[in-house]
Amino acid sequence: MKKLTHTPRLSRKEEKEAFKLLDNEEVLKIAHEYNERYLHWEEVRKRESKLPVKPEYIWHIMRFFRVMKVKNIAFGKYTSHYNILEDFQEKLYILDKGAAGNLASTIDAISDTREKYILNSLMEEAIASSQIEGATPSRRVAKEMLRENRRPKNKDERMIINNYDTMRYILEVKNEEMTPELLLEIQRRMTYKTLEESDDEGKFRDNDEIRVFDNDGEVLHVPPKHTEIPELVDALCEFANDRTDIFVHPIIKGILLHYLLNYIHPFNDGNGRTGRSLFYWYVLRKDYWLFEYMSVSRLIYQKRRQYKLAYQYTESDNLFNSKDELGDLTYFIRFNLDTIMESLIQIQEYLKEKQEEQYLALKRLGESENINTRQREILRDFIRHPQKTANIKTIMNTYGVAYGTARHDLYFLEELGHIKKIKAGKEFIFIFSGLENENTN
Repeated sequence: MKKLTHTPRLSRKEEKEAFKLLDNEEVLKIAHEYNERYLHWEEVRKRESKLPVKPEYIWHIMRFFRVMKVKNIAFGKYTSHYNILEDFQEKLYILDKGAAGNLASTIDAISDTREKYILNSLMEEAIASSQIEGATPSRRVAKEMLRENRRPKNKDERMIINNYDTMRYILEVKNEEMTPELLLEIQRRMTYKTLEESDDEGKFRDNDEIRVFDNDGEVLHVPPKHTEIPELVDALCEFANDRTDIFVHPIIKGILLHYLLNYIHPFNDGNGRTGRSLFYWYVLRKDYWLFEYMSVSRLIYQKRRQYKLAYQYTESDNLFNSKDELGDLTYFIRFNLDTIMESLIQIQEYLKEKQEEQYLALKRLGESENINTRQREILRDFIRHPQKTANIKTIMNTYGVAYGTARHDLYFLEELGHIKKIKAGKEFIFIFSGLENENTN
């Protein structure tokens, strides 16, 4: 992926020619259509053969309309801007109003523990965020490691464990204000025992050697000088703690924090993981608890080329042609909002599937003539609570039956394939037989 050149500028003569086209209905229609889709200059120029005029003229008119609706943000000595597109409004409305309630009601209908889904989401987020940065373990291997609390075998596994532990830490500190010290602590936890220089853990960079490269060695981003980091981090914390005059929707603000952290690139390593965790911290701080159930990074990993391109589009589009302009953040907001919505749809579909599985299991249970009323109730409890474990003593105490009866019930349900017996120390415990399949997802 080559670094994009900055968007084109017209001479005064060309500007006059372009503005004359404001009376051209065909040109206006194209400009409005491209703005609705918020195309970048790279996407416009590739359509040159289909355009009635020079693509630079179309682009100039598009920018004219963008400036009219732009929202500006001051960030230290830097400025940035973004537009609120119509589909942004729709997505934000869904996230504000309906999504959390629908998610909660579905989880309650399944009668399962919310903690199970939160931990699974944290695992997915930790694994994917690490994979974006090059960690190689598969999801299956990584999940087994996290569930078994196994010690990491290499740096990549350590990266995933660090990410998981840090996400859990963020749940603990979500109500604390962001400070440079907290930001350093997040990065320290993220990078623990994974860096070539251990001194870089929990420390801002003290050099200007950092560059962001693509896979071919092309320089994609040159961060601000290290001497600017203290001032920029203070500005980042002020913005994160809502100490600015301008209101920004919380989801969009979380996305902006994600971008700004990576633009500053305040660390020698761990910037990407810390930036994504900063988004997570902010939306949870603003009571968007549904993000506890969603793994946005899993989709970012699947679309990592578009993720990098969103950075590129943003930084290469300077609407006001200022040297201290960060770029047009609309591209980065659009990518992240689309990814968030896809993640929401995935968790909703997953929970709906689990709800249907439970319904069918209970239906089959009701139709079964092979088990008695007590055994049916035992199995119904397993279906409603897939993480449940039981032993003979549990059944004796719960149903007031003798040892032999409780043992017979469990072994009979195991024989039918409904539950599974596993060794735990000196005794056997029983788990729902569908749990193994679920844990491999």
